[in-house]
Amino acid sequence: MQLIKVNGISKEYRIVKKEEGLKGAVKNLFIPNYTKFRAVDNISFSIEEGNIVGFIGPNGAGKSTTIKMMVGVLSPTSGTISVNGVDPFKERKKNAPNIGIVFGQRTQLWWDIPVKETYKLLKKMYNISDKDYKKRLDLFSEVLDITSFINKPTRQLSLGQRVRADMCAALLHNPKVLFLDEPTIGLDVVVKEKIHEFLMEINRLYHTTVILTTHDISDIETLSKKIIVIDHGNLIYNDTLSKLKNEYSNEEKITFNASDDEWNRVKTAFQDYNVRLIQGEEKAIFFQKQDYELTYILETLISNSKVQNLNIVETNLESVIKNIYNKSGKGDS
Repeated sequence: MQLIKVNGISKEYRIVKKEEGLKGAVKNLFIPNYTKFRAVDNISFSIEEGNIVGFIGPNGAGKSTTIKMMVGVLSPTSGTISVNGVDPFKERKKNAPNIGIVFGQRTQLWWDIPVKETYKLLKKMYNISDKDYKKRLDLFSEVLDITSFINKPTRQLSLGQRVRADMCAALLHNPKVLFLDEPTIGLDVVVKEKIHEFLMEINRLYHTTVILTTHDISDIETLSKKIIVIDHGNLIYNDTLSKLKNEYSNEEKITFNASDDEWNRVKTAFQDYNVRLIQGEEKAIFFQKQDYELTYILETLISNSKVQNLNIVETNLESVIKNIYNKSGKGDS
C-alpha cells in the first residue's frame, strides 16, 4: 500500500532582490523588487507503508522544505501530497494523528514539567486509551531506557536523554508515519545504537513508516532500505539502497593477507591488469567494475597465489552519495 504519494510538487518563494548602496536600500524599502526562488522543483515519489526511507541531499537541497510540505506546515506552490489519504496542509487536524515528528535540535516536550507529565498530556490530546498508553509507555521505556529520567523536567535532561524522550512522545499515539530530522545529531555511539534499535523494533511491531532526514551515513546504512536523494530541489535518485550502491559505486575492493612470496605472485599475476595493488598490514586490490567482473578478479587471485583471510569490502556509502551528486552535475554549492 502506498501510504505517501507526492505528485509533481514545487515550492517557490518570493525574495526581495537587494540593490547596492543607500539609494538602492531606500528604493527597496518603498518599491521592493522581487525575484522567485524555487526550493523544490516538480518532484514526485511514493512511499510504501512500513518502509524506512532515507531522505538525503546536501545543505540547501530542498529536504526540509519537502518534509514541511509532507507534514502540513507548508503548502506546495503546485502539485499534490497525500499522507494516508489526507492532504496534510488542507486537512491538518485530520492529518495530525497520522504523523509523529522528531527534530534533533527541537523538542515537543514541555520544558519545566517532568517528562512523564508531558506524556500524560499527550495521552489526553490524542485520546489514547489507558490500555494502549500503558502498553506503549512500558515498551518504549524498556527499549529506550528512559525510566531513570522520566520523572525529571525536560530542562534537566542531556541531549541524548531528551532525544529518547522525544522519540517516545512522538510515538505514543501510534502514528502511521514518523518524520525524523537529524535525530542522532550530536549523540554518542551508545545512544545512537539505542535509537537505531528502537526504530527497527517499532517498525517491526507497528509497521510504522519512517522518513529519515540525516547527514549521518550510519543512520542510513543501519535503518534504510530505500533512498530518496534530492539536490537543488530536483529528485535525482529514488530506489533501494542496494541498487544505489550497485549503480553509483564504480570501484570494488578485495582485501587479504599474504606472505612476501605470495604477494610477489599476486603482483606478477596482475601486472597486465588495470588494477591498483596496495601493500600494508593488509593487502588490497582495487578495480573498476566496468573493467572486470568480481569473479574474474577472484579467480585470478586464488589460482595464482595462496592468500588468506580473503574479504570483499562493501562500497562506502558516503563515496557512493558523492558519486551521485557528481553524476547529477550539481553537487553541494
